[in-house]
Amino acid sequence: MPEQALYLKWRPTLFDEVIGQEHIVHTLRNSLKTGRIRHAYLFSGPRGTGKTTTARLLAKAVNCTHPDVNQRPCDQCAACIGVNEGRYLDLIEIDAATHTGVDDVRDLREKIQFTPAEGRYKVYIIDEVHRFSGSAFDALLKTLEEPPAHAIFVLATTEIDKVPQTIKSRCLQFEFRRVSLQQVADRLERITRSEGLNVERGALELVARQGTGSVRDSISLLDQMVSDPSEVITLDIAQRILGTGNRQAVFDLVEALANEDIARGLHVINAAIDTGSDPRQYARQMVEHLRAVLLTQTAGSEVVDASTEERKTYTRHAEAIGRNRLVRALKAFNDAVSASTSGWQPQLALELAFIDSLKAPEVVTVQAPAAPAPNAKTTPPKATDSLTIEPTAPGAPPIIQPSLVSAKWGEMLDALGRYASTGPAVVEYFKVQRIDGNLLYISTNNELYYKRLAGQEPKLQAISRALYDVHQVWLRVQVELSGEAAHSGGSAGRGSPSDDPLLNAARELGARVLPESPE
Repeated sequence: MPEQALYLKWRPTLFDEVIGQEHIVHTLRNSLKTGRIRHAYLFSGPRGTGKTTTARLLAKAVNCTHPDVNQRPCDQCAACIGVNEGRYLDLIEIDAATHTGVDDVRDLREKIQFTPAEGRYKVYIIDEVHRFSGSAFDALLKTLEEPPAHAIFVLATTEIDKVPQTIKSRCLQFEFRRVSLQQVADRLERITRSEGLNVERGALELVARQGTGSVRDSISLLDQMVSDPSEVITLDIAQRILGTGNRQAVFDLVEALANEDIARGLHVINAAIDTGSDPRQYARQMVEHLRAVLLTQTAGSEVVDASTEERKTYTRHAEAIGRNRLVRALKAFNDAVSASTSGWQPQLALELAFIDSLKAPEVVTVQAPAAPAPNAKTTPPKATDSLTIEPTAPGAPPIIQPSLVSAKWGEMLDALGRYASTGPAVVEYFKVQRIDGNLLYISTNNELYYKRLAGQEPKLQAISRALYDVHQVWLRVQVELSGEAAHSGGSAGRGSPSDDPLLNAARELGARVLPESPE
């Protein structure tokens, strides 16, 4: 007789053995204690996370005869043993993938009226319920609305979005989550010890990582990996058996990325492929690693599901690689995952991804407008025309001195009129504050004018174009609201309302001068 698969042998038979779904187990146990058993449940979540297993545990618990409700399911009474052995008459499991039609549901509706043969409840587990046809869902809906008192439905699905809302609204819904790497590795370690297998912890963590949060898939991979119980399974052996690239090759490639060493990176890629690493799997490992680095860089290593040693590596790489390059690399290697590896150069997608990661992003340059001929009629460029200026690193020295920009502010305002007719009327009330790299900060203490420019990218781009006309340098523009006098010192060029004698005379007569309302 063939030996039973490990994932079947180690399927949980008690609520305490379920891992990663404590929120669901807690709620179901409380329902059993209070006797508030619902007639329909909907379990959703990724494959291998315990949906069908939990449904069977619920079927055992509601029919368990143990006198202490806290001990149900007891795994010892006739009902629990019958469910474990697959011969309990009041547990009916239906695979919706092969019973998709309305006739199958009508047959179920006819049989559901019969009272339980052995226990208190008839429990119907419908797996992959999203595979039902529309008419089958319609037929099931009537049964869910008015079920017999002795019937309980547990619907399970990996694609909750395909289940009609009318079905969802009549069920108590539970969402199963992917199980953490450490929890899966701990379960695998418990299995190996009980089975007398000798597998290194690093190899178990690799298996758990390849299982992507699915306990069943991880146990199946462990079963695939262990053929000789007397063999010691190391991390290197596990990598060869599972076809995963050496993690050191991933670390080396990321180091080359951090050091901008193209030659070293290409050597690492080709050495990994030459030693048997699968290109697509190698790309997946790079995506996984770079994603962990990005999360570490953004929110800290605590959000990454990894060992302490791995978190240290992620932190080191997060400090060595800039955000823009990291995002480019993540996108490039993610594209390499889906690239075909059947060609005669399977490592090409990896090589291109690595080179693209180090390639500087393209800068869109915009030609400065030529000076118009005398008396010629010209159409001024629009401020809404797209303009992209590559940002410099924060804290970089100014590419032009702020004093020079302030000195020629009036000329800039004249140039600005070609891009936005009312732009000078607004910008003249701003003054130059500082320049950080190619980022120019201008400020005003007039909140109305500040709001006219803040976040208005087309208007800020118009100022950038006018600045280029005067200085032949591309500057990005950032506006600030200050508490200083609106038009003091370095502010440019055309005078303020306080300098206008006509407006001063109006003030003396009691008038209140409002700011202009520019575009």
